[in-house]
Amino acid sequence: MKTTDPLLTVRESAEILQISVPTFWRHVADGILPRPLKIGGLSRWPQSEIIAVIERAKASRSNVA
Repeated sequence: MKTTDPLLTVRESAEILQISVPTFWRHVADGILPRPLKIGGLSRWPQSEIIAVIERAKASRSNVA
């Protein structure tokens, strides 16, 4: 099975955003970042959702004049 949207761990997701793992979880709790997919006891985030957070931040930055 070929995965087109890799599932990332909390550490991988935090690394992409260049934030610490505790800060990542705080942003999840505050609704800034998406809640994880739960697979068994594992928490995973589709890479596309993490990239979408970055893209929304870029878009909102360019809308502020």
